[in-house]
Amino acid sequence: MSRPSASRLGLAIALVLSSPLLAQDATAQDAPGSATTLDTVIVTGTRAVDRTVLESTSPVDVLTAEDIRKAGVVNGELGSALQALLPSFNFPRQSNSGGADHIRAAQLRGLSPDQVLVLVNGKRRHSSALVNTDSKIGKGTTPVDFNAIPVSAIKRIEVLRDGAGALYGSDAVAGVVNVILDDGADGGAIEASFGANHTDLKPVDRTLTDGQTSYLSAKVGTALGDDGGFLRVGLELKNHEGTNRAGFDQIPPWDQNATNLALQGKRNYVLGDGHTKDLNAWINTELPFGQTSKLYFFSTFNQRDSEGANYFRYPDSDANWAQVYPNGYRPVSEGENRDVQAVAGARGQWGEWNYDASMDYGSNSFTYRLRNSLNASLGPTSPTRFKTGDYRNELTVANLDLGRVFEQGDSITHSLGLGLEARRDHYQTRPGDPSSYAAGPYTDRPTGSQAGGGLTPQDATTLSRDVASAYASLSSQVGEHFSSDLAARYEHSDDYGGELTGKLGLRYEFTPAFALRGAVSNNFRAPSLAQIGYESTSTGYNAAGQLVQGRVLSVNNPIARGLGARDLKPEKSLNTSLGFTSRIGDHFDVSLDFFQIDIDDRIALSESITGDALTDYVQQFGVAGLQSASFFVNAADTRTRGAELVSNWRQSLGTGELVLTGTYAYTRTTLKNVLATPASLRALDPDYVLFGVEETNTLTDATPRTRASLAASWANDRWSLSSRVNRYGSVTRVFNFGDGYLPRQTYGAEWQLDAEVEFRITPQWSVAVGGQNLTDNYSDPSNDDIHYFGNLPYDVLSPIGSNGAYFYGRVRYTF
Repeated sequence: MSRPSASRLGLAIALVLSSPLLAQDATAQDAPGSATTLDTVIVTGTRAVDRTVLESTSPVDVLTAEDIRKAGVVNGELGSALQALLPSFNFPRQSNSGGADHIRAAQLRGLSPDQVLVLVNGKRRHSSALVNTDSKIGKGTTPVDFNAIPVSAIKRIEVLRDGAGALYGSDAVAGVVNVILDDGADGGAIEASFGANHTDLKPVDRTLTDGQTSYLSAKVGTALGDDGGFLRVGLELKNHEGTNRAGFDQIPPWDQNATNLALQGKRNYVLGDGHTKDLNAWINTELPFGQTSKLYFFSTFNQRDSEGANYFRYPDSDANWAQVYPNGYRPVSEGENRDVQAVAGARGQWGEWNYDASMDYGSNSFTYRLRNSLNASLGPTSPTRFKTGDYRNELTVANLDLGRVFEQGDSITHSLGLGLEARRDHYQTRPGDPSSYAAGPYTDRPTGSQAGGGLTPQDATTLSRDVASAYASLSSQVGEHFSSDLAARYEHSDDYGGELTGKLGLRYEFTPAFALRGAVSNNFRAPSLAQIGYESTSTGYNAAGQLVQGRVLSVNNPIARGLGARDLKPEKSLNTSLGFTSRIGDHFDVSLDFFQIDIDDRIALSESITGDALTDYVQQFGVAGLQSASFFVNAADTRTRGAELVSNWRQSLGTGELVLTGTYAYTRTTLKNVLATPASLRALDPDYVLFGVEETNTLTDATPRTRASLAASWANDRWSLSSRVNRYGSVTRVFNFGDGYLPRQTYGAEWQLDAEVEFRITPQWSVAVGGQNLTDNYSDPSNDDIHYFGNLPYDVLSPIGSNGAYFYGRVRYTF
């Protein structure tokens, strides 16, 4: 039986919502205050005011500030904490990956980073401005920068592992991450930590200590008035030194001559984290007015300076002048990242209705620079530092939400929500220094700055999109056993027209020890403005290691059109899930959910089109020397299937409480209806493929299919002990080196052990020591086809990373 279309599903749910509601008037109920983990009241994915984690119709994870703090966060990175704590969350540390060295991309349920919607206090978070075109995970996306959100600002995080486009709009395909900020009305905390990697690096037979990390945070709050107002502010300073896990250089065969071979056996490359420095600041405040209303404002700010690694240029190379770099050079990318979100609004009651009106502004600005580089075509007088471009992404959202609780008799409660939203997206790029893209007088040398040619005036773009939405949701509780969530949204953009989405979630509790839940929804994601208008020029190494000049072309570029580019269509998905929850007494709870996500018209970058046929073709457009081109396409329809298990055991032990948590996740993505190579491209070369093995690998096998963890913690008034064992499943890397040469390697599953001990010296002072990856485990070494002649012994795909063991100490003062 064929599945219903997205529009038919949305229409059906909208019709249900429009049916008469038989209800009696009732005043809204306040959500309960603090509760145990089992009874934590959630606000994500439902309109119900008192629904808990196990009572939700879709799987929701709740992470407290204490969970995040004790996850062994490296350099205050929120993303690394989420990977340690959540099933189905992937946050790899990529290197030699262009923009991904500066802004790390996160995945949920194995889908693309831009298919996860991020909220802060329930308000939409903007994405980053830099398109990741050289990475593996998140290739072609502009992900939300999780590490720009201060960890000290967090009260808790709710993660909805299900599609929620009808509730929150575009992008909520894989799920929703809702970061809820600290709203303490008094007191504060100061925390300092220091750590470093200490590892035995077998490829070079050395013991290394690097990656020194220092972190300092401070926050304080005060009450405003006597009616629940507060002001909470905080500041973070972070510094993370670089790491290097490169091997000894064997020198590629095509670069082997007497001059270059003098560098054989040296560590000419860098594989690891780049140096980063961060300043984070945040504020969260509420001020009561009238009898029932509050003004609120919150904001986060991040300023990050970061470095990234690039391939080495050998002394005797067309990309080098010996007068400038007699021993060769390795360009270093520099990122200047400025990220801000500010939200102001008012909420309260109009009679029996709750209201929330807000304005949300978010902006990410990224300046990309290179040092220790060269534009070889300019000759020996070329600059060695370049600005290659400025990128800016802005989001402005206006919301009006109305809600009301209706009671029908003594046992039926309905929570109705209505809303309007207006959103404006704006994306802009500006060119780099003229010397970063100039074609100099030395025509036998590559043009543009090495490791990333600058944006030209022709590459620069300014795009905007206006979106308007109307939505409704209804959460119902019928007796003690049955609950439901129903939502519909109509969203209209000025470039893609209207989309109707809907969601239906149901839960029935047979007994307190067993309940079934399930959900069905349709969702969509419009192509980002960056995917429509982004262009860039670069000179670097291709998969086979040869130096090539390449371009990412916008789908509107005449060259791309001639190669087969077409206007991008929105991604549309149908999400279905079925699961059960169980709570046995006060000690044990478990949930198991199965899901399927069908996505039509999945957006991805095309394969890199290379060769003489391409070079000859683009010359008719006045472009000389171009050796590689790619552009965004609606690559394929995909199906993602999986299962997620979460269980908890709580037991008093001695003077404290023991908590055991086990999780398991399985996710597999397969392709359907892959985009055929257009005739215009095959006419240039019958061997050209628009979407082939490398990009198929990106969507299907580059992320672990399985993930398991077992965590244990014990705490009393003085001591807190915690440990966690994570198992990351296998991943596969596939390259296409041309001429039928398709090296492939599967990296086996890996185990990681983390542990921490914290001692409370006084009620205010505590100290902690801990470590991540205490067994100093690494992924499988890359084989001879992939390790790039000994330089890159470990692949960036494995979530365990390639930094080895990390040890840290922490001191905390609360007041």
